[in-house]
Amino acid sequence: MTTAITDTNSAVQARAMAAAQSKTNSLMGDTQDRFLTLLVTQLQNQDPLNPMDNAQVTSQIAQLSTVNGIQQLNDTLLALSGQMDMSQSLQAAALIGKDVLVPGAKVSLGSNPADPTLKTATSFGMDLFSGSAKTIVSILDASGAVVRKMDLGAMGAGVYPVTWDGKNDLGDAAPDGAYTVQVAASDAEGQPVSAQALTSGKVGSVAYTSEGLKLDLGLAGRYSLLDIRQIM
Repeated sequence: MTTAITDTNSAVQARAMAAAQSKTNSLMGDTQDRFLTLLVTQLQNQDPLNPMDNAQVTSQIAQLSTVNGIQQLNDTLLALSGQMDMSQSLQAAALIGKDVLVPGAKVSLGSNPADPTLKTATSFGMDLFSGSAKTIVSILDASGAVVRKMDLGAMGAGVYPVTWDGKNDLGDAAPDGAYTVQVAASDAEGQPVSAQALTSGKVGSVAYTSEGLKLDLGLAGRYSLLDIRQIM
């Protein structure tokens, strides 16, 4: 599968780079032709009593050389960009089958196939942008009612995986279905601390789209490689 993804990405990137290079070369050729035509016209129509200074000709040629140099730099950056895209594709392909944490607040609760009376532990996560003295994670049902509230206490800045056993605050099993996670954190003075809920998903496939590289996490949706906060 990795080989197939790599080959597909290579073909897409090669076509895009070839098209961009062709368009760029055409534009540069037109620019050079116009410059030479203008320069020759100036030389042919200059005042014999006041001919064009050599410094002026040299300056114009230097400007064209500068434009060519910038174009070569752009071509180099384009090639580096293609190599980075290929590197990202290979990294993303290696994630297939792995669980990752990405921004999102949705979690799903289901029953254990081996024992329907038990709930399958649900994993999600949170991202604390700075340390907190108090951290509360709330799980809400579809109506917005709090089903479970977990006090995680003081925590340092970072990404943390969290597991919910599927029980409510009374210790009873919550119904199967979709739930939402909320994270509320505060410092020692009671001031809010920025925090973000993270949803968990398994990477099923990798696609190179017009919007860039995308990871398919099934019901969690599609995410960019840059959205990954933790690989579990």
